[in-house]
This record gives sequence, structure tokens and C-alpha cells, in this order.
Amino acid sequence: MATVLDSVRAFFAHAAFTVDRENAGDIVARERLLDRVMGEARFRKSSEKLRRGRLPAESLALVARDAEGHVIGTVRLWDVEAGVDADGNAVPALLLGPLAVDCDHEGKGIGGALMRAAITEARDRGHGAVLLVGDPEYYERFGFFADRAQHLVMPGPFERRRFLALELKDGWLAGAAGMLVASGRRLSGPLRKAVWPRAI
Repeated sequence: MATVLDSVRAFFAHAAFTVDRENAGDIVARERLLDRVMGEARFRKSSEKLRRGRLPAESLALVARDAEGHVIGTVRLWDVEAGVDADGNAVPALLLGPLAVDCDHEGKGIGGALMRAAITEARDRGHGAVLLVGDPEYYERFGFFADRAQHLVMPGPFERRRFLALELKDGWLAGAAGMLVASGRRLSGPLRKAVWPRAI
């Protein structure tokens, strides 16, 4: 991970932000950022059903920080099963989201830097595919396309054109069909309140 982050930092050396792994001290700032950017509607999304009560995939929760160290962007990836293959075996994958950048820092390449770091780290950790629900006009530049998720469905309402996938290993999703199911580590009761504080 250090190599990935160093390369991202070097590439964006002229920019006034860095990309780093999320730590426990970022939790409140991240949740407040998501509240400002996405509001309460984020808790009603189908993707949230797959994230609720779970921890992000190992080392795949990233933040962008400004020069003073404040969290100005966030992205997380989550372990899921992307349906089953032709033999009925679960297909492990990742679900990306939410990706958010503070409104005061839009247009600085922060979202792109977070995406590239997340994808590179996921690939380096041996994951086979990443799925997300988002605007294809933005995410196709990173290799996400709807046709790779055409036989998969979300556990709730979703727009087919916005359900996208990126294969990190060629053919990983070939033949995969069915509903996405959460498969990541569960939050414990006491930890849940600590990890998911609500902004006041």
C-alpha cells in the first residue's frame, strides 16, 4: 500500500492533498463529509444494504487529506459475493462506495486519485472485480462498464445503466449471475456505534 500511495502522492505533488489509508481518527470527519455531500438519502440506497453492519475490505478504506490533514475525500470498498458462477460457486468481488469529495475541493482531481489508488490496491491484493452503482459518464474512464454486470442485480432498486463493473482479472465475472450478497467482516455491537457515529 505504501508504494501505491507514494506514487499517487508523487503524481499529485503539485496538488494540495494526499491520499492515505483511513484510520480510526478519520471516522467522524468521514461521516460528516458524507452527510454534507450525500445527505440522509445515502442510507436508503441499495448499496447501503450490503454495507450495513460490515467493515470495509481489508486495507481498502482510503481518504484524501488537505495540507492541514483534514479529510476532504473518501472511498471504501466492501467484500461481496457477485452471484454465482456456472457451477454454482459464489463469485467473490468488491463493491465500491461511497466515493465523495468535499464540495469546496471539487475539480482538483481528488476523486480520480482516490479511485486510482483504490483500484490499484484492490488489484495488488488479488481481488478479481469491483462493482459499483454510479454514473457511467464518470466511471467508464476507470474501466467500469454496465455490460460486465449485466447478469447481476442489487438487493433493492437500482438503475441498470448505472450498475457497473471492472474486472481486475480477465474473465472474473464471466458467467456470474444473481444477486450481490454481503460477505465482509461484521461489526460487533459496541464497535458499530464507534464506527458509525452520526453528525450532530
